[in-house]
Amino acid sequence: MKAPDPATEGAEMSFKDRMSYSDYLCLDRVLDAQVPLSFAHDEMLFIIQHQTSELWMKLALHEIGAAMQMIRQDKLEPSFKMLTRVARIFEQLNNAWDVLRTMTPSEYTQFRHALGQSSGFQSWQYRAIEFMAGNRNLAMLRPHAHRPDLLAKLEAILDRPSLYEEAILLLSRNGFDVGMDASRTSWRETRMQSEEVLAAWQAVYNDPQRHWMFYELAEKLVDFEDYFRRWRFNHVTTVERIIGLKRGTGGTSGVSYLKKMLEVELFPELWKVRTKL
Repeated sequence: MKAPDPATEGAEMSFKDRMSYSDYLCLDRVLDAQVPLSFAHDEMLFIIQHQTSELWMKLALHEIGAAMQMIRQDKLEPSFKMLTRVARIFEQLNNAWDVLRTMTPSEYTQFRHALGQSSGFQSWQYRAIEFMAGNRNLAMLRPHAHRPDLLAKLEAILDRPSLYEEAILLLSRNGFDVGMDASRTSWRETRMQSEEVLAAWQAVYNDPQRHWMFYELAEKLVDFEDYFRRWRFNHVTTVERIIGLKRGTGGTSGVSYLKKMLEVELFPELWKVRTKL
């Protein structure tokens, strides 16, 4: 059977002085960005795993920021699409751990020394996601102090309400009593849980038909945190599978530190309301 010629179907075949697929995606820059520092076969896997994760996180930040703007403008339906996409992004990030787990402890030790003190703990985009979602641990600014440009981006996030705080302010604008959260002016600190906010979400969940848009928003937020929690859990499992209980390259206690992060709740009242219903 003769091989098909795409040109007969009208496909463009000459790209001299024209934009190609590679040009549009800047693939030369992207594919030249993998620079292993050892001769270990699995270092390429390690680099690509983390680089692609950072690309997905860049998209997550883009979508979370847009969703926050829509919520701020009371345009909830577009925000639902954006938050759904964020959850699916974290599904992709979860699947990536399955690829990394094909690397054994013996294979990792062949290049771990090349990492120096670098660690995913230092990812500014991951920190930005946590800050935007509402986990505002100011101590986590310190690993970025040597980069004023990145520190400025994180500080700008801290100057504005988080995703969850935008949802709470939305409830307040629509007649729900959210207590002190309605009059906050400083957003830098992680907010304290509130009985008034819990009661507001309980009212939403007790009458979904009446409060459908807020009910839908709540479930989109829970979807996001659900996948985010799975990502954290898979991170812990992958690290323990590969390095056991050794300290992390960034100086943390490794698995024990990551297990503490499993206890962090981004949208606490949305989880507690389930017990109240």
